[in-house]
Amino acid sequence: MPSSAQHTAGTPELDPVDGLAQLSFLVTGMLERRAAEHDLSMPATRLLGVLRDREPTMQQLARLLELDKSSVTGLVDRAERRGLVARVPSTTDKRAVLVRLTDEGRALVSQAADRFGADVAAMLGHLPARDRAALARLVSRLLVDYAASRGIDLFAGTRGQPG
Repeated sequence: MPSSAQHTAGTPELDPVDGLAQLSFLVTGMLERRAAEHDLSMPATRLLGVLRDREPTMQQLARLLELDKSSVTGLVDRAERRGLVARVPSTTDKRAVLVRLTDEGRALVSQAADRFGADVAAMLGHLPARDRAALARLVSRLLVDYAASRGIDLFAGTRGQPG
């Protein structure tokens, strides 16, 4: 048994660092397989995921994706050439351009999200419902608090508002 494992009530437990790292590898692998089905890179997948519920400016996208503006420009250019996203002028700031999913992009995201969701549900199906609910609460709290510490509201910015 690895040195990072502990025993609690007869059930081995990984320490949080090891556990989160291994879980991230597992989930990332699932996501990579679903992205590959649509010939998407992981950065492009992240871009489309961000655009599911918001229409940010290029600057906001750079911040949300933690990439420099030139990298975001390249991602958006490639997704735009594939017909997945469109740049639209902001109605509130003449200098700003918003990025939104096209109908084709929204359909692709919906299909991939459904299949990825099924993958995750199958993995989580091994846990009792009470544990799944507890995990959802903990993950939500962790991610919302982490984003807030970086000045990002995960639930703000939907449909063209600042995010």
